[in-house]
Amino acid sequence: MTTGNPPDPDQILEGLDPEQREVATSLQGPVCVLAGAGTGKTRAITHRIAYGIASGAYVGQRVLALTFTARAANEMRNRLRSLGAVGVQTRTFHAAALRQLQYFWPQAVGGTPPQLLSGKAQYISEAATRLRFTTDRAVLRDLASHIEWAKVSMLTPDTVEEHFADRELPTGFTPTGMARIMRGYEDLKTERNAIDFEDVLLATVAILEEDEAVAASVRQQYRHFVVDEYQDVSPLQQRLLDCWLGGRDELCVVGDASQTIYSFTGATSRHLLDFPRRHPDGKVITLVRDYRSTPQVVHLANSLLTSRRPDRGATPGAWAAPLELRAQRPSGPEPEWFEYGDDEQEATGIAEDIADLISHDGVAPADIAVLFRTNGQSQAIEQALTDAGIGYQLRGTEKFFNRPEVKQAILQIRSAARAAGDEPAPQVVRDCLASLGYKDQPPASTGSVRSKWESLSALVSLADRLQAAHTASNGAGEATFTLEMLVEDLTRRIAHQDAPVMNGVTLASLHSAKGLEWDAVFLCGLSEGLMPISFAQTGDEIDEERRLLYVGITRARERIFFSWSLSRTPGGKAHRKRSRFLDDIIPRQRA
Repeated sequence: MTTGNPPDPDQILEGLDPEQREVATSLQGPVCVLAGAGTGKTRAITHRIAYGIASGAYVGQRVLALTFTARAANEMRNRLRSLGAVGVQTRTFHAAALRQLQYFWPQAVGGTPPQLLSGKAQYISEAATRLRFTTDRAVLRDLASHIEWAKVSMLTPDTVEEHFADRELPTGFTPTGMARIMRGYEDLKTERNAIDFEDVLLATVAILEEDEAVAASVRQQYRHFVVDEYQDVSPLQQRLLDCWLGGRDELCVVGDASQTIYSFTGATSRHLLDFPRRHPDGKVITLVRDYRSTPQVVHLANSLLTSRRPDRGATPGAWAAPLELRAQRPSGPEPEWFEYGDDEQEATGIAEDIADLISHDGVAPADIAVLFRTNGQSQAIEQALTDAGIGYQLRGTEKFFNRPEVKQAILQIRSAARAAGDEPAPQVVRDCLASLGYKDQPPASTGSVRSKWESLSALVSLADRLQAAHTASNGAGEATFTLEMLVEDLTRRIAHQDAPVMNGVTLASLHSAKGLEWDAVFLCGLSEGLMPISFAQTGDEIDEERRLLYVGITRARERIFFSWSLSRTPGGKAHRKRSRFLDDIIPRQRA
């Protein structure tokens, strides 16, 4: 739709269904959009912004669109650009707050802003050591998540101890010990003039609440707010949003309480569910037409939630009536169900089914995913796929551009760009990365060796795709895609954390699969103790596990496979039971 002329407002509305069109034309807030999985929520809200700008109701530079991941912000930014909506700020909460904090710090506080930590591990480790606690990488990761939860819940070392009593702490750590570690961590940051990502939000809130001039400046800049994935907002993020609004109601929020799966990070659907009460004059619009999945997949997703029975210990009123999705796609394959003797058999069976999908059904590896509850389940799948000669990528691990091999590779590419002639970029990239160990064929091993190869392979594939796109748009006779062009693309991607797509089967935890979709999805390890996870004991925790499986099911566009094993190891005692959640959705003949 992007042309040299301003976009036509009516043209922007073309192709929207009645509910999406209502979202797009409801330009005055407050507006709450309850959007089920696959119902086109991003399409609806980007068209709303674009329509508002095209019709003159909005000024692009005065719209702030907020979401939770850099990937989602990039997707929204690209869609708005294609609709001719320019100037809109599309950011994560943290990115928006950091930009404001850096800009206003000299005025509101004075001097230069503190150093922003890239991670908490080093400072937490030092704080724990000072208190004579023993930690390893796994424990440090757990401690960091508890501290993050406390801070986004706006708890301090003085007020957090009783709240830690309700959480599953690492072995050997008491609520008192956790509070002491948190205090030590905060003291270290103060000593060294450093802040973490939660401090970015806290400091921005403090400045906006205490400095009227700064608050007025921000509110003058931003007049209209859109918040995606509103069910994931933490108390701290809601407080920041309230500061930005300053009592105004030009707000559109989008969310689905049935996809609330991050409560362990402080996220809560309470703000979404309470929206009508907080804004009694607001409009609530519901999106339930599912354009992503086949009727078979949609039926499973609906059945999983509607068959839920109140679990003992659930908080009264915490469970919202789920949105009942209505499939819009043609009928597809029936779901498949597999019981295996042990984890190794399950992994081998999944690899065989994936090989069959690729070779006989023509499904691209990048359109297949294997999803599991815990990262520890991936090793058997990795080995089985490697043995079968099937490429894969792991999601939810270290950010792509933070990986050491990627940083080193980009340095090599930038260096080569300064000396490169007219040689096509893909070949130069292959030559550069060969010195780092890249080969056209993947290694036979798993783990770090395979992970490094996948990273380098992604950069090679990116160069190939950009070369093909350049040739398609400019003609084969035009100048080749140069290494300098690749460097420019990588620079943009690094700025937005827009990682290149890897050409392989995706292995991911259910949490890291949120917001993604594939043609074929394998949900594995669906036994009691893994789904629901063993430490989910209360009713609310069991409910969240159910929602997590719901998210996994709704990632599938066409094919879905469910599997579980009776034993962890070959020859082990068959002591496992199939997940209780499957009892609600498995066909009667398989029950």
